[in-house]
Amino acid sequence: MSTSKTLQLAKSLLERPSITPADEGCQELIGSRLKALEFELETMVFEDTTNLWARLGTGKPVLCFAGHTDVVPPGDPNDWQFPPFQPTEHEGYLYGRGAADMKGSLAAMIVAVERYLADVEEPPFDIAFLITSDEEGPFINGTKRVMETLEARNEKITWCIVGEPSSTEQLGDVVKNGRRGSLSGSLSVIGVQGHVAYPHLAENPVHKAASALAELTQTHWDDGNDYFPPTTFQVSNINAGTGAGNVIPGRLDIEFNFRFSTESTATQLQRRVETILDNHQLNYRLNWKLNGPAFLTESGHLIDTVQQAIAQTCGYPTQLSTAGGTSDGRFIAPTGAELVELGPVNATIHKVNECVRIADLDKLTDVYEAVLKGMDKSL
Repeated sequence: MSTSKTLQLAKSLLERPSITPADEGCQELIGSRLKALEFELETMVFEDTTNLWARLGTGKPVLCFAGHTDVVPPGDPNDWQFPPFQPTEHEGYLYGRGAADMKGSLAAMIVAVERYLADVEEPPFDIAFLITSDEEGPFINGTKRVMETLEARNEKITWCIVGEPSSTEQLGDVVKNGRRGSLSGSLSVIGVQGHVAYPHLAENPVHKAASALAELTQTHWDDGNDYFPPTTFQVSNINAGTGAGNVIPGRLDIEFNFRFSTESTATQLQRRVETILDNHQLNYRLNWKLNGPAFLTESGHLIDTVQQAIAQTCGYPTQLSTAGGTSDGRFIAPTGAELVELGPVNATIHKVNECVRIADLDKLTDVYEAVLKGMDKSL
C-alpha cells in the first residue's frame, strides 16, 4: 500500500458520498487535521450548506486555500468501472467521484500545509482554508455567504489558491488567473393566442420576436482583450405553443446566457439587450440572473510565485488562462484578493470513471508546498 499521505487523505475524502450540498463529514475530517496544526476553526452553516473557515494566525496578510467538498451526482453506478464512492487504485490512477474535482486538491493542500509548518517557526503570513459544500449546486449558501460574512467583519484574503482542476494535458500546464462573467436571462415575449386560420385575431410572439432574436445573435458585444475572448451570447432554451398544430401561441419563452469579458459589465449588457427588445416594440418580461462577474488577476506576487513553483517542481512553464466556466473564485477575487486556480488535469471531471494520476497528487502537494515556501522567502 502506498505511504503517500496525500493519497490516503484523498481516499478518506472520496469514500464519503458528499453529493451537493451534502458534506458527509469531509469538513470534519479536514478540520481535525487543521486543528492539530492549531488553526482556529469556524463552521458556518447556511440553510442546507456547511462551510468551514479555518485560520492560523491573526493580523498578517492572508494566504487562503479554497475548495469544495461537494461533488456532482455519479449517475448510474453500474456505468462505472469501479464504484464511484469506493476509491480504487488502478494502473497508476485513483478512481472515484471527486478525485479530480476536487478532493484530490484538498488532500494536497492539507498535506502541503502540514509539511510547510513542520519546517518553519512562524510563517510571515496567516494561512486560511475556505471550504464549502455548495460549489457544484446553486452556489447560494456556500463561498458567497462566507465571503459576505468575512467582508462584514473586514476580514480580508490577500492571496487565494483555488484547487479547481485547471490543468489540461499535464499537471500545472495551465493556471487560471481569471474567469469570464456569466449572466443569464429568462425572456417571455407576450402575444395573443388564437386559431391559425384567423391570424388577424391573434398576435404570434414567435413572429414578433424573430427579428429581435436575430439582432441579439448577430450583435458584436465587445472585442475582448489580451486575457479574455470577446463576449458571447447564446440561446440555451426556446419554447412556445400548446403542442397543437392549429393554435397560435400566446407566449414565447427564451433562455439565454452571456459569457462576458472584463470589457463589458453585466449592467451594460442588460441595457443593450433591453434597448434591442424595446426598439422592436415587444411586449415582454425579462428576469436577469448574474451568476458571477468577470474577474482577473493580471499579475502580482502570487502569480509570480506560482509560476516559479511549477517551473521548479514540474520542470516546465505554465500558461495563464481565463477559459472555462465559472468557479467560486468569482466570489473571492472581487474583494481585492490576488487569485489563481491550480489543480489536477480536468479531463475526467463530471464524467463516469473520474480519476486522477496518483503521481500527480504528490506532485501537486509539492507545488503547493513550493508556493508556500516561495511566498515565505519573498516577503
